[in-house]
Amino acid sequence: MFHTSHWLRSVAVSKFAVPALALAASLTLPAFADAKTIHAVMHSDLRVTDPGLTTAYITRDHGYMVYDTLLAMDSNFKVQPQMAEWKVSEDKLTYTFTLRDGLKWHDGAPVTAEDCVASLKRWGQKDGMGQKLMDFTASLEATDAKTITLKLKEPYGLVLESIGKPSSLVPFMMPKRIAETPPDKAIPEQVGSGPFKFVAAEFQPGVKAVYVKNADYVPRKEAPSWTSGGKVVKVDRVEWITMPDAQTAVNALQSGDIDFIENPSFDILPVLKQDKELTIHTLSPLGFQTLGRMNFLYPPFDNVKVRRAAFLAMSQKPVLDALVGNPQYYKVCGAVFGCGTPLASDVGSETLVKGSGMAEAKKLLAESGYDGTPIALMAPGDVVTLKAQPIVAAQLLREAGFKVDVQATDWQTVVTRRASQKPPKDGGWNMFFTNWAGPDILNPVANVSTGGKGKNGGWFGWAEDARVEELRDKFARATSPDEQKKLAEEIQKEVYDKVIYIPLGQYTAPSVWRNELTGVLDGPATPVFWNIDKKE
Repeated sequence: MFHTSHWLRSVAVSKFAVPALALAASLTLPAFADAKTIHAVMHSDLRVTDPGLTTAYITRDHGYMVYDTLLAMDSNFKVQPQMAEWKVSEDKLTYTFTLRDGLKWHDGAPVTAEDCVASLKRWGQKDGMGQKLMDFTASLEATDAKTITLKLKEPYGLVLESIGKPSSLVPFMMPKRIAETPPDKAIPEQVGSGPFKFVAAEFQPGVKAVYVKNADYVPRKEAPSWTSGGKVVKVDRVEWITMPDAQTAVNALQSGDIDFIENPSFDILPVLKQDKELTIHTLSPLGFQTLGRMNFLYPPFDNVKVRRAAFLAMSQKPVLDALVGNPQYYKVCGAVFGCGTPLASDVGSETLVKGSGMAEAKKLLAESGYDGTPIALMAPGDVVTLKAQPIVAAQLLREAGFKVDVQATDWQTVVTRRASQKPPKDGGWNMFFTNWAGPDILNPVANVSTGGKGKNGGWFGWAEDARVEELRDKFARATSPDEQKKLAEEIQKEVYDKVIYIPLGQYTAPSVWRNELTGVLDGPATPVFWNIDKKE
């Protein structure tokens, strides 16, 4: 059980005591007093619950609780059947997906092919890989209640990898009535076919999100592997508890009031390692790329010379030192598509990795015509893995000659505000920072930060670059590894020359949990809460 008295002691001196007290009171309700419950502190508060509306990982994680996918990726990077099996025609132009038996929506209705077609079409309007897949698609339709038929205009080698992609934006399946919501509007309800049900009546943004076991879910027979295989739920209930204060969360973990922390602060790890009642483990071995993104729509970053000046001022090591501190968990890396991957390259990254561009940055900014427009730089203070980047970047930008307005906020405000195309003076923004999981950056189609579609389907910041779109299209058609490698280098050069975004290094983020939890799974979209059991 959740030890309310311990909890109250741990938060008594915290500025977060009011929501904590509300939470503690809610946990005394008898309806689930005997339920086997996991209490987890995730990397962020959950605010946006539509997994098709934002690439924020907390929303993706929510998606995996509630929804399921047609295909999924295993730990060998191989796409596997999940909700559906598939066949491919000899000419590689027709993909036929057949839904497995026993699939139901949380409202009891059967899952149909029409539902899945609508879901794929909505996803295909927003996601980078989805957009590229739709560019190659001649038709996508339900040919009967259990059959989805995808016909291509020409062969395309990333069909299965797109539909089975493990991270944002994930092509989650929804009922047709929900999936037909315009992609720029939030879905009206959370009805999936996944292993958990979302308890809307208990959702308190800023306090907690609650999920209960979906008793009607029929897991696959295969063993779980990353996002594929059998999603067997072994607990009755999962509660995501919001604790913005890292020390409060650690106190609650050590006292047994919570069971799991997704991202403890790096500086507390040596202390946690001494506690024999805790397990510390890196769930996502591919780690993360941290990055900065500018708004191309408004001054001063609508000017490529100003963007280049900002790029030249950036240096990865001070960012990583402030973010992580321990080199055991980070890597200075100039590769847009990740170090240690088949497409890794150092083209164009010299000043980033060596920190040698400041003098050139000052010179270029002086030549650019920059008029002193303040940079509206969003700085979330409530997420361990996003607090340091804006502070260090602001210092480097000021050193180069920029005026910087660091706007303190929380991450969910950033997630909402970064979607706004309003001018900075009217609530918009000039720059924000985020992290991509390794699978989201592995190639130019997956890595939406490299896109140049502008306001017409581009990612936040709305970079417009016809050259990079041409190269990404060529990459999508490339068949040989050598050709793909060459095109990836050209794309990286264009990304750096035009400053489409700024990679600021790679890191891994360990999670920590009490030893009462068993069966915690590794993966590129972790944590997931199926397969986890909890000792009474």
